[in-house]
Amino acid sequence: QVQLVESGGGLVQAGGSLRLSCAAPGRTFSTYNRGWFRQAPGKEREFVAAIDWSGGSTQYADSVKGRFAISRDNAKNTVYLQMNSLKPEDTAVYYCAVRTRYRGSTTAGAYDYWGQGTQVTVSS
Repeated sequence: QVQLVESGGGLVQAGGSLRLSCAAPGRTFSTYNRGWFRQAPGKEREFVAAIDWSGGSTQYADSVKGRFAISRDNAKNTVYLQMNSLKPEDTAVYYCAVRTRYRGSTTAGAYDYWGQGTQVTVSS
Protein backbone atom coordinates (compact mmCIF):
# COMPACT_ATOMS: atom_id res chain seq x y z
CA GLN A 1 0.00 0.00 0.00
CA VAL A 2 2.89 2.36 0.72
CA GLN A 3 5.73 2.05 -1.74
CA LEU A 4 9.29 3.09 -1.00
CA VAL A 5 11.50 3.58 -4.04
CA GLU A 6 15.21 2.77 -3.93
CA SER A 7 17.68 3.94 -6.52
CA GLY A 8 21.42 4.10 -7.05
CA GLY A 9 22.31 0.44 -7.31
CA GLY A 10 24.50 -0.96 -10.02
CA LEU A 11 27.67 -2.81 -10.91
CA VAL A 12 30.96 -1.60 -9.46
CA GLN A 13 34.48 -2.87 -9.06
CA ALA A 14 35.78 -3.84 -5.64
CA GLY A 15 36.94 -0.74 -3.81
CA GLY A 16 34.42 1.47 -5.54
CA SER A 17 31.51 3.45 -4.14
CA LEU A 18 27.77 3.75 -4.57
CA ARG A 19 25.16 5.99 -3.03
CA LEU A 20 21.69 4.55 -2.57
CA SER A 21 18.62 6.72 -2.14
CA CYS A 22 15.17 5.87 -0.83
CA ALA A 23 12.23 8.12 -1.55
CA ALA A 24 8.66 7.74 -0.34
CA PRO A 25 6.19 9.26 -2.78
CA GLY A 26 2.84 10.17 -1.30
CA ARG A 27 3.80 9.67 2.33
CA THR A 28 5.89 11.60 4.86
CA PHE A 29 8.10 9.56 7.19
CA SER A 30 9.98 12.40 8.83
CA THR A 31 8.95 11.27 12.33
CA TYR A 32 9.85 7.61 11.83
CA ASN A 33 12.93 5.45 12.07
CA ARG A 34 14.44 4.36 8.77
CA GLY A 35 16.60 1.40 7.89
CA TRP A 36 18.55 -0.38 5.17
CA PHE A 37 18.65 -4.14 4.79
CA ARG A 38 20.17 -6.43 2.20
CA GLN A 39 19.60 -9.95 0.97
CA ALA A 40 21.94 -12.16 -1.03
CA PRO A 41 20.76 -15.29 -2.87
CA GLY A 42 20.15 -18.16 -0.47
CA LYS A 43 20.53 -15.98 2.61
CA GLU A 44 18.20 -14.27 5.04
CA ARG A 45 17.55 -10.57 4.93
CA GLU A 46 20.33 -8.85 6.84
CA PHE A 47 20.38 -5.60 8.76
CA VAL A 48 22.75 -3.00 7.34
CA ALA A 49 22.04 0.38 8.94
CA ALA A 50 19.37 2.38 10.72
CA ILE A 51 18.74 6.02 11.58
CA ASP A 52 16.30 7.62 13.99
CA TRP A 53 13.76 10.29 13.14
CA SER A 54 16.08 13.19 13.86
CA GLY A 55 19.20 11.74 12.27
CA GLY A 56 20.98 12.05 15.61
CA SER A 57 21.35 8.33 16.23
CA THR A 58 22.60 5.66 13.83
CA GLN A 59 23.34 1.94 13.95
CA TYR A 60 25.43 -0.23 11.65
CA ALA A 61 26.07 -3.89 11.14
CA ASP A 62 29.61 -4.85 12.08
CA SER A 63 30.29 -5.90 8.51
CA VAL A 64 29.80 -2.36 7.18
CA LYS A 65 31.07 -0.15 10.00
CA GLY A 66 33.57 2.37 8.78
CA ARG A 67 32.58 1.86 5.15
CA PHE A 68 28.87 2.70 4.96
CA ALA A 69 27.06 5.78 6.20
CA ILE A 70 23.33 6.29 6.56
CA SER A 71 21.80 9.75 6.48
CA ARG A 72 18.44 11.37 5.96
CA ASP A 73 16.99 14.57 4.63
CA ASN A 74 13.56 14.98 6.14
CA ALA A 75 12.80 18.00 3.99
CA LYS A 76 13.14 15.70 0.96
CA ASN A 77 11.60 12.71 2.73
CA THR A 78 14.61 10.71 1.60
CA VAL A 79 17.15 8.41 3.23
CA TYR A 80 20.59 7.65 1.82
CA LEU A 81 23.19 4.95 2.16
CA GLN A 82 26.70 5.93 1.14
CA MET A 83 28.73 2.80 0.46
CA ASN A 84 32.50 3.09 0.16
CA SER A 85 35.27 0.53 -0.19
CA LEU A 86 32.81 -1.98 -1.56
CA LYS A 87 33.65 -5.66 -1.39
CA PRO A 88 32.29 -8.62 -3.38
CA GLU A 89 30.55 -9.83 -0.22
CA ASP A 90 28.46 -6.65 -0.28
CA THR A 91 26.69 -7.97 -3.37
CA ALA A 92 22.98 -8.20 -2.60
CA VAL A 93 19.62 -6.63 -3.18
CA TYR A 94 19.36 -3.62 -0.90
CA TYR A 95 16.03 -2.61 0.62
CA CYS A 96 15.00 0.50 2.47
CA ALA A 97 12.40 0.26 5.20
CA VAL A 98 10.30 2.32 7.59
CA ARG A 99 9.43 1.51 11.18
CA THR A 100 6.37 3.35 12.45
CA ARG A 101 7.00 2.68 16.14
CA TYR A 102 8.95 5.13 18.26
CA ARG A 103 11.68 2.71 19.27
CA GLY A 104 14.25 1.75 16.68
CA SER A 105 15.09 -1.78 15.62
CA THR A 106 17.63 -3.85 13.69
CA THR A 107 15.13 -6.64 13.00
CA ALA A 108 13.49 -6.81 9.59
CA GLY A 109 10.20 -7.98 11.05
CA ALA A 110 9.95 -4.78 13.07
CA TYR A 111 9.69 -2.62 9.96
CA ASP A 112 6.36 -1.81 8.40
CA TYR A 113 7.07 -0.52 4.91
CA TRP A 114 9.55 -1.74 2.30
CA GLY A 115 10.80 -0.82 -1.11
CA GLN A 116 11.21 -3.12 -4.10
CA GLY A 117 14.96 -3.25 -3.64
CA THR A 118 17.90 -2.23 -5.78
CA GLN A 119 20.64 -4.58 -6.94
CA VAL A 120 24.22 -3.90 -5.89
CA THR A 121 26.85 -6.06 -7.54
CA VAL A 122 30.53 -5.76 -6.66
CA SER A 123 32.95 -7.53 -8.95
CA SER A 124 36.46 -8.62 -8.02
